[in-house]
Amino acid sequence: MPVPILTDLVIIFGLSIVVLFICHQLRVPVTVGFILTGILAGPHLLGLVKAVHEVEILAEIGVILLLFTIGVEFSFANLLQIRQSVLVAGPIQVAATCLAGLFLSLQFGKTVGEAIFIGFLVSLSSTAIVLKLLQERAEVDTPHGRTSLGILIFQDIIIVPMMLLVPLLAGASENIGTSFLILLAKGLVIIALVIASAKWVVPHVLYQVARTGNRELFLLSIVLICMAVAWLTAQAGLSLALGAFLAGLIVSETEYSHQALGNILPFRDVFASFFFISIGMLLDVGFLLKHPGVIALLTLGVLLVKALLAGSAALFLKFPLRTAILVGLALCQVGEFSFILSKAGQSQGLFSGDSYQLFLDVTIITMVTTPLMMALAPQAANFVLRWPLPQRLKLGAHLQEEISKSTPGDHLIIVGFGVNGRNLARAAKTGGIPYVIIEMNPETVRRERESGEPIFYGDATQEEILKHANIKEARIVVVVINDPAATRRIVTLARSLNPRAYIIVRTRYLQELQSLFDLGADDVVPEEFETSVEIFTLVLRKYLVAKEEIERFVTQVRADGYLVLRGISKEIDSGLRHLHDFEISTFRLSERAPLAGKSLAQVELRKKFGVTVLAIRRDSQMLSNPEPDMQLLANDLLIVMGTPDNLSNSIWLFKNPEKS
Repeated sequence: MPVPILTDLVIIFGLSIVVLFICHQLRVPVTVGFILTGILAGPHLLGLVKAVHEVEILAEIGVILLLFTIGVEFSFANLLQIRQSVLVAGPIQVAATCLAGLFLSLQFGKTVGEAIFIGFLVSLSSTAIVLKLLQERAEVDTPHGRTSLGILIFQDIIIVPMMLLVPLLAGASENIGTSFLILLAKGLVIIALVIASAKWVVPHVLYQVARTGNRELFLLSIVLICMAVAWLTAQAGLSLALGAFLAGLIVSETEYSHQALGNILPFRDVFASFFFISIGMLLDVGFLLKHPGVIALLTLGVLLVKALLAGSAALFLKFPLRTAILVGLALCQVGEFSFILSKAGQSQGLFSGDSYQLFLDVTIITMVTTPLMMALAPQAANFVLRWPLPQRLKLGAHLQEEISKSTPGDHLIIVGFGVNGRNLARAAKTGGIPYVIIEMNPETVRRERESGEPIFYGDATQEEILKHANIKEARIVVVVINDPAATRRIVTLARSLNPRAYIIVRTRYLQELQSLFDLGADDVVPEEFETSVEIFTLVLRKYLVAKEEIERFVTQVRADGYLVLRGISKEIDSGLRHLHDFEISTFRLSERAPLAGKSLAQVELRKKFGVTVLAIRRDSQMLSNPEPDMQLLANDLLIVMGTPDNLSNSIWLFKNPEKS
């Protein structure tokens, strides 16, 4: 007996493979590929999928798992760092977009209720798409990534009051105030439960589960935590996505967060694909072909207005113009929760005629264009920054007083004050090297300036900021930030402003290596390759390779730009030779052992047993290269070298004779 959902799953996965393969060849983002799959398989085009409702359920699970993993990778500490984005930029962005939607809708003859409702719909952005793209581009920890996340969190919260206001906008206004107070009380209770769970309950539960060593039990426990918190928030009238994010935050506060993330990721990727496919299924291609001009005009209008307003919210937080542009282009689409809100509005009569399908088509197209908008955002920012705009706007209002006058020449410039930047500054201070730090987190800047660090706020992709740091007289520039596009821009600017500066760049990704060298970097330190070098160094030491040979090998690997590790060069002549069959071991000499009381010359260890004594530790004294006539005493610790077989066969010499 055929199962409809199983048939549809086979069709979806098969079509996805074909579409994603073509997208990969054309360098089209995976997210767009999934949406295109949904358009093709959906009821409005080929009609291959019948169980649309079941696919939507799988899509909701995908959203839950996606937001849960984002919460796991985040933490309450990180959430506190972006509180301004949540509490200030979020309300500004939502309020400004709602007002813009209201004004424009009234111009097209909509009633006040309908116009406000349209403003609600347009104000929300896609949490799932934006955060997935930020994760893929390793930009969640960048200033624009953190700001975007803060605004998205506020949007996920504000959708609840919006849902409550839908009946009021439609004319059914009874008990709205009471419902809002009840919802507020529920929200406060849930927040209290989340904090208590993160601090006391979940860490203890996961500790007991982890003690069993049962992978299946651990996985089910993580899934239960994720689904239970999401269900709890949904029961309280809040969004599933917000609950899943809170569940991730709870797990992130435990020492089991990395294991939890590794277990969930495969399931997240599978179910998240259904979310994007389900969005594509909503697009009515026939309606799009009938009204291409109107849809194109509305789509461009939504993208432009939302980008300007979201960027303005970032500017209100005194971020530089470049960060504001990246935030605006990341949040310029209409989000998935607008679909939920639109269904509520449709049931209340706030949508009439073709308005609902027009909204769906515009929303989906804005979602499809999001990967392209975010990919082009750095180039767009660089283009705008060439305009004759005020320096305060370009550089950000957080810019502190100029320090170039107090910055000595021949100094070190550190761009970014994360873990690597902090360690480098500490080392420079210890070595008496003059340095200055450029950082984009205003909280970090204020805190570190109070503690005496020579740090100032600024976007190092701007020429003026580098001039503030006295780039023209700097000896070394070290770039240790998480934004690949910004890193390339900084390297280019630093090289043009100071051709003599020695530029060192840290990167996470292999594909960035050659482009950074081409842009003018003198040294590029890829994290994954440096880890490999360190591990291989330990391996060579274990094989007793000479220290000088190991250092020569490592130096040559780095000098060749890690070509040998990238597999694109010939084998280098490092001169490495290791002692294949030898090991170094230690033995404690027992009181009545055959060797006790005898000299090395008497026992002839090397000649008779193939074992060489390298050193002897006697009490607290280390006796290296012992003389042949040195007497071996009980409790001596002998450091010896030999083949595994010879060492094994000679163990009896160091121990008390066994009683027969």
